[in-house]
Amino acid sequence: MISYIFFIILLALSAFLAFKISIADLHRRIIPDAYLFPLMLIGLTLISFYSFPISIQSATIGAIFGYTLSAITGLIFEHFISKKDSKAQSPIGMGDIKLLGVGGLWLGTNGLAFALIIACITGSIWSRHKKQKFIPFAPFFIFGGFLSLIISLFLL
Repeated sequence: MISYIFFIILLALSAFLAFKISIADLHRRIIPDAYLFPLMLIGLTLISFYSFPISIQSATIGAIFGYTLSAITGLIFEHFISKKDSKAQSPIGMGDIKLLGVGGLWLGTNGLAFALIIACITGSIWSRHKKQKFIPFAPFFIFGGFLSLIISLFLL
């Protein structure tokens, strides 16, 4: 019984942290490590002790894949932007890279791919509506991650 209560508390805390990450990125364009690292630790705890939502092997591969994919993408953007304008900021920050690593930990490679597709679609719709050049990625990725988690748990 206590195990279930602890499980529910961890899920509620992770939802709160994801909400705080989204709000921080939306308002300040920064993803604080104070919210990101506890989300990672909660994910590791849930995977290790409850095997939720995926196995530890899939979580490890997903975290490595998410971090590596986003780091390579960020380096490519950084390289091409710095060639054009040395004062320009990279559109992918380290918070986004760490967030994709944590997302890979929570979702695995399949869930991460689905969350990225949903994040890119909803982010581009929001960008066209707001007519902004830079968009906060965390709210859209977290939305895609929740959707991916729900689909993987209940439909697959």
